[in-house]
Amino acid sequence: MANTLDELIDTAPFMALPDLVRTHAEIAPAKNAVNDGGEWLTYGELNRLVDQAAAALQRDGVKPRGSVAICGASSSRYIVIYLAALRAGASACPLSPSSLPSQLADMLSDCDATIAFLDVSVSQSLEAAARFPDQCRVISLDGNDAKGFEAWLEPDEARPHPVEIDPDWAFNIIYSSGTTGTPKGIVQSHQMRWGHIRRSRTQGYSAEAITLASTPLYSNTTLVSVIPTLARGGALVLMAKFDAQGFLELAEKHRVTHAMLVPVQYRRILDLPNFADFDLSNFRMKTCTSAPFAAELKAEILRRWPGGLYEFYGMTEGGGTCVLAAHEFPDKLHTVGTPAEGHDIRVIDDAGRELPPGEQGEVVGRSMAMMTGYHKQPEKTSQAEWYSPQGERFIRTGDVGRFDADGFMILGDRKKDMIISGGFNIYPADLEQALMAEAAIKECAVVGVPSREWGGVPSREWGETPAAFVVLRENDAADPEEILAAANQRLGKMQRIRYIRIVKDLPRSPIGKVLKRELRDQFKPD
Repeated sequence: MANTLDELIDTAPFMALPDLVRTHAEIAPAKNAVNDGGEWLTYGELNRLVDQAAAALQRDGVKPRGSVAICGASSSRYIVIYLAALRAGASACPLSPSSLPSQLADMLSDCDATIAFLDVSVSQSLEAAARFPDQCRVISLDGNDAKGFEAWLEPDEARPHPVEIDPDWAFNIIYSSGTTGTPKGIVQSHQMRWGHIRRSRTQGYSAEAITLASTPLYSNTTLVSVIPTLARGGALVLMAKFDAQGFLELAEKHRVTHAMLVPVQYRRILDLPNFADFDLSNFRMKTCTSAPFAAELKAEILRRWPGGLYEFYGMTEGGGTCVLAAHEFPDKLHTVGTPAEGHDIRVIDDAGRELPPGEQGEVVGRSMAMMTGYHKQPEKTSQAEWYSPQGERFIRTGDVGRFDADGFMILGDRKKDMIISGGFNIYPADLEQALMAEAAIKECAVVGVPSREWGGVPSREWGETPAAFVVLRENDAADPEEILAAANQRLGKMQRIRYIRIVKDLPRSPIGKVLKRELRDQFKPD
């Protein structure tokens, strides 16, 4: 039956995720579905809870094409609410608990949610800041009182009114990490998520998959592994908060086969002195996305960790995705791979003209997995789009890249991170590579800061100058000026780094992206 269902997923024009979960419950009700540290929820139990929650949402006035907000730590209840919102025909709006109260209030208002499921700590922070949303009924996601999840549910036998889901309806509204300012609501359709489910078989997702999710459920990084796992009837293990030792313990205990991790997580896991003591032999596939993935780190993972390794390059907004099967192309680890099947990725110049292979420009992409747009922000949606001469819609990535002779994409930097100094374009990635050649450096980031003066020329002539933030390896007392001098010897005259700062760590978003805006904001010149 499992093979038949896989074939159905691979050939059907469209199937909604909550319908797939119901099908798994009918086929194998006793099969493990979700575990958040306690007892397993089986597919039969998960489907029953989703029915109860969807019926309660409908009772409380949630209509098809409405929205349901969720903000809390990863848990089985979180998964239930997510699926229940979809089953009721609404979109799920997962929000980051680490957001400022003002940001949370703005996102709750922006997504038009009439009901919000919040961890107690989130509710308290909103109340303390006097920013509690007026239009929302609030249910405690992790509480067990009269306002809690259990008390809110409909009885065991409850069933929601059937809703036929249109592929073009919003599946979720994912708010951007805010690394470039106020978070924007990215509307992703059921059709876009269906595209992720369809391609997941190539990464080995099936009813036998056991996936360990250690990044937050509000992140698209997490959802691109969680959704295929549930869609194909696999088992999902949730970590409320990542730690490297705990990850390895869970991976061994549950005989995990799949995990999506960001580069900083891989680094922390591999750096554990007892890494080799854990049995990771059940791993089929590991994946990585969301942040630059160093070739050296990819090589180390392939050498030390069983199973294959896929890198995905793309955006929450969708568009085009590049895929690197690192285990198949060990000589291409410096790239992010080739366009995924059915994905059209091109490179354009600042005037919007398409560039030939080998030339560097902004990466744009098109596929069936594309956002509908930014919620309530048509102008920003338009800014994120590029149309080919044939009128085809592409999504701009804001990244600089080029295709090599074999069709593999080599990335540079974010366009916004490019440093313009004296009229020359300087790419921070080139400077970071020069710094990382120093054995004393664990990690680094380079940003552009206002130039006061360089070589006697006033700052208005230069605009910006490169500043490096460096984290040293443990117990290393290297001289920062010596590091700077050595790195600059590897760089061209116009690339040289002006300032260096030794820091304890780099500021990161919850999914591991370096927050370069924060580094620019905290920089103080000598």
